[in-house]
Amino acid sequence: MDRPPLDACEMRLLNDYQHAFPLAQTPYAAIASHLAVDEGWVRSRLARWQDDGSVSRVGAVFRPNAIGVSTLAAIAVPAAELASVAARVSARSDVNHNYEREHRFNLWFVATAADASALAAALAAIRADTGYAPICLPLITDYWIDLGFDLAPPAQDEPGSALRRLDLASGEPTSPLSDVDRRVIAALERGLPLVSRPYAALAAAADVSEDYVLARLALWLRLGVIKRLGVVVRHRELGYTANAMCVWDVPDTDVDAMGGMLARETGVTLCYRRMRARPDWPYNLYCMLHGRDRATVEHALAELSAWHGLDRFPSAVLFSRQRFKQRSRSRWASTSACPPTAR
Repeated sequence: MDRPPLDACEMRLLNDYQHAFPLAQTPYAAIASHLAVDEGWVRSRLARWQDDGSVSRVGAVFRPNAIGVSTLAAIAVPAAELASVAARVSARSDVNHNYEREHRFNLWFVATAADASALAAALAAIRADTGYAPICLPLITDYWIDLGFDLAPPAQDEPGSALRRLDLASGEPTSPLSDVDRRVIAALERGLPLVSRPYAALAAAADVSEDYVLARLALWLRLGVIKRLGVVVRHRELGYTANAMCVWDVPDTDVDAMGGMLARETGVTLCYRRMRARPDWPYNLYCMLHGRDRATVEHALAELSAWHGLDRFPSAVLFSRQRFKQRSRSRWASTSACPPTAR
């Protein structure tokens, strides 16, 4: 569907508030003041974008390992069965994302659960239901997980630099979540409501005070439990239709250094290390590149590979073909090592 171009004020709202969303009793009013518009205009624009799918929600992106467990998984499905198998996988409440990608392993999904045993049971159930065994690729280290999209025209810079990020907060160790905190996270799952005092509405749903919610969100942002709080956009609906998962088999002694370098490139929306699943899947370093067309993504990957010397490692590039399911992570969402029984 063709969408009318954004005016300057709409661009600022959609682009600038993917991060640093105000932690104030009336955040939409604070944004309106910054943009010199009416609060009703801010909320109506966000509501419209949620309705047309451009915006998933206004909410939090949690750091992996902060709450619950999850894993990336993949299945090699014959083309004739892909639609039916994908529908079975997408129907599960413990699956958040489900994509077709260009590879022998062509169905890629994220499964979440409250703990490792429940996650193993979910993957075993998928195997029993579909007749195909998933490979389990749990996250080991996250170098950059943000999924914000800079909608402004890219600045010109020397090849390979891509406006390197200077700040890569790794997040501090956190204590186990209390039952109260889990109620707050569960209430936040669908995002902040588009009402004048959304944190108060969130607090009411979690049966806590508004001050507690604001203080807790501020703490989680400071500790890195929440990677960002703000407008969560859907890249395809905004024209970022080319989506490539780029993977390399990097020696374990070098992977952290390579991941750290890739994470500083603004063209990289995700960068992390995952467990291999040999012999079928030897890769351990991942990054995601999004662009408005395939050629743009391929050019960005070629620049990154040349700049960082990635060409010397075995690699694969998996462009997405179909999106079967995409939703915000459940309250258990994070990533941990997958138990041997689930691999």
